Amino acid sequence: MWHLGKSSRDETKARRFEELALPHLDAAYNLARWLTRNPQDAEDIVQEACLRAFKYLDSFHGEDGRAWLLTIVRNTCYTGIERKRREAIETSLDEDTDKLEESGSATAPDQAGGDPETLLLQEAGRRLINQALERLPLEFREIMVLREFEDLSYKEIAAVAGIPIGTVMSRLARGRQLLREYIKPMNEGS
Repeated sequence: MWHLGKSSRDETKARRFEELALPHLDAAYNLARWLTRNPQDAEDIVQEACLRAFKYLDSFHGEDGRAWLLTIVRNTCYTGIERKRREAIETSLDEDTDKLEESGSATAPDQAGGDPETLLLQEAGRRLINQALERLPLEFREIMVLREFEDLSYKEIAAVAGIPIGTVMSRLARGRQLLREYIKPMNEGS
């Protein structure tokens, strides 16, 4: 007799996935949001990363579900960023080719705490930091988010980013330095 419902293996896999990944969805979204700079793209990335994580769950033999999921989110982000970059280049080349065919000559592409006052100051400070963080190059922003927002250790960040611990430390130091440089003129302007 055939059983059309879920097998116990599928149910076990689903439970394991829930235990390993679901508690870390906020961290996954946070990382994706900072890497993509777009809330909708971040949601799509997390959804795609979760599908990948579930698909390859049987190959995960570690204990740290957070680092594992964030690694998948990071890789999914970079894959998406690279895909968009290639599409933009292809679109640009297609448009340039169309312009060339229309004009018959080469044309350059277009270039183009408590009391209200304290709470207000805290919010202004957060906005200032977020604006400066948005300006950081991706390689530094990623490390800053994983360390400062997600509180991962250097070792965990190295595992997520696939880089040596020394690189994590140097990117973190450089990211902090750039943040200070970005914040100083912004702060003076207010």
